[in-house]
Amino acid sequence: MQGPASTIASSAHRDVDRLYRDHHGWLAGWLRARLGNAGDAADLAHDTFVRVLQARRRAAADAPDGGSRAFLVHIAKGLMVDHWRRQAVERAYLEALAVLPEAVTPSVEARALILETLVRIDAALAALPARTREIFLLAQFDGLKYDAIADRMAVSLATVKRHMQAGFVACLAAA
Repeated sequence: MQGPASTIASSAHRDVDRLYRDHHGWLAGWLRARLGNAGDAADLAHDTFVRVLQARRRAAADAPDGGSRAFLVHIAKGLMVDHWRRQAVERAYLEALAVLPEAVTPSVEARALILETLVRIDAALAALPARTREIFLLAQFDGLKYDAIADRMAVSLATVKRHMQAGFVACLAAA
C-alpha cells in the first residue's frame, strides 16, 4: 500500500516525464541555437531536466500551468550562464598555464582539481554583493592596500576589512 509521500513522488515523476516528452526536443534545439554546439546543448538539456526533477522532489510542486517552457527556459538560462562562466574561467586558467615552463606545469589531475576550485571560487565571488566583490578584487588582484581601497571607494578602513572578511569567507567556503 502506498502512502501519501509515495503518491506525491509518483505524481511528480509522471509530471516530469510528461514535461520531458513534450519539451525535450524543443529545449535541446533552443539551447543548440544559443550555444552553437549540439553536444553542449544536449548536456544542458539533460541537466535542466535533472534540476526539474530535483526541484519537484524537494518542493513537490508543479510548474505553473501553461508555463512549462518558461520554467524550462528559466532553468536552462541559469545553466547556460554557469556553462559560459566555466568556459571563461577555463580559458583564463589555460592561458595562465601556457606561459609556465613545462617543468612547473601541474599534472592533468592537478589541473582538473585546480579548475574545479577556480570555478567554485568564481561562483562564490559572483554571488557576493557588488561592493564586496569589488573591494576583494582590488586587494587580491590589483594588489591595493586596504587604506588605498578605502580612499578609492570612499569608505572607512573598517568597512574595507569587513568586506575583505566576507570575500575570504566566501572563497574558503567554496574551496
